[in-house]
Amino acid sequence: GGQHHHRINFDKYHPGYFGKVGMRTYNLKRHLTYCPTINLDKIWNLIPADVKLHYAKNQDKAPVIDCTSAGYFKVLGNGNLPKQPLIVKARYFSKNAEEKIKKVGGCCILT
Repeated sequence: GGQHHHRINFDKYHPGYFGKVGMRTYNLKRHLTYCPTINLDKIWNLIPADVKLHYAKNQDKAPVIDCTSAGYFKVLGNGNLPKQPLIVKARYFSKNAEEKIKKVGGCCILT
């Protein structure tokens, strides 16, 4: 009815309701730019405090912090890390974050 006997109502109160606008995107991939980030000063909050204390006493082993399973894809280098080695898993690392992790004796693993 909107394009026939109710046309005056649609043209008056709903202009632009019918028709197409813009270009079509073939093979649309959503969420390509989705990349939640976490800074180094918050990265120790991803593991419990008792685990952190356990690895602080035993320096021969390092805890594995999986940022991707916690919902963070990129690790940024803001903040300082304690002098304790750690293994960080993430999809992306900033250059500054990678340098700081390696400086305390840790390593970065790309997942």
